[in-house]
Amino acid sequence: MNKRVLDPQASPAAEFGVLLRTSREQQGWTQDELATLIGCTSSYISALENGRRKLTQRIATALDRVFGSGEQFVREWGTSGHRALFEGFDEYLRDESKAATLRLFEINIVPSLLQVAAYVRAYQGAPVLRGIATQEQADERTARLFRRQQALAQDPAPLVQAVIDEGALRRPIGGREVMVAQLQYLETLAVHPRFLVQVSPFSAGESRPFAHPITLLTMQNRSIVGYGETERRGFLERDPKTLAEWTSEYDHLQAEALPRAASREFIRDVRKGFEHE
Repeated sequence: MNKRVLDPQASPAAEFGVLLRTSREQQGWTQDELATLIGCTSSYISALENGRRKLTQRIATALDRVFGSGEQFVREWGTSGHRALFEGFDEYLRDESKAATLRLFEINIVPSLLQVAAYVRAYQGAPVLRGIATQEQADERTARLFRRQQALAQDPAPLVQAVIDEGALRRPIGGREVMVAQLQYLETLAVHPRFLVQVSPFSAGESRPFAHPITLLTMQNRSIVGYGETERRGFLERDPKTLAEWTSEYDHLQAEALPRAASREFIRDVRKGFEHE
């Protein structure tokens, strides 16, 4: 059987899979033998090692017992509920890296793929200061985002369409200097041939669709994949009917937003406001 090669940097699940496989192979055990020792199926061990299943407390305790690893696996289980990335996001990233077109919209913040480094660090650092995330989680999110941003420069590069809510332009993430740099960067992107940047102004009122962040990916074969987030979870959407609705709503969002040139002027005016504070 061909063994799937895992990149431990790809996701927390992949990182754990590498740890489990390495620990098992160091003992010279097959998946069947380890499954027998801890009271589960070999298919479950395979799914854990390939990042397809979640670790449970019972299995974590059993792994520590048979490997004599203290509480290493229990600690892995304990932090799995507080991972830096939403469930489903790793699967979305695999599609994002192969997409022909990305259509972005977020609530009250600049779309993450368009954020400058200082903006990213300020935004990701805030949950740490509030005590609801660890510095390790913030660092993981930040590093992952930087890798995704770098991937936008790949060849062939995707087309990126972003509608930015006016509130995101005026919300002072990181303070005045950070916002000036962020808005200058958006002005640059607004004239880049691979980016279509539009502003959804407050005047759109109730006609602005979407109450949560949304991303639509058009793949090379023209199929559509969607990803959305609520306060507590992320979800990958492949249902054709739902995606047709999301696509229609995004079309409406773009139609109600300012045109490209007017959007750039709007961003520049907001940036000048920060500069003169």
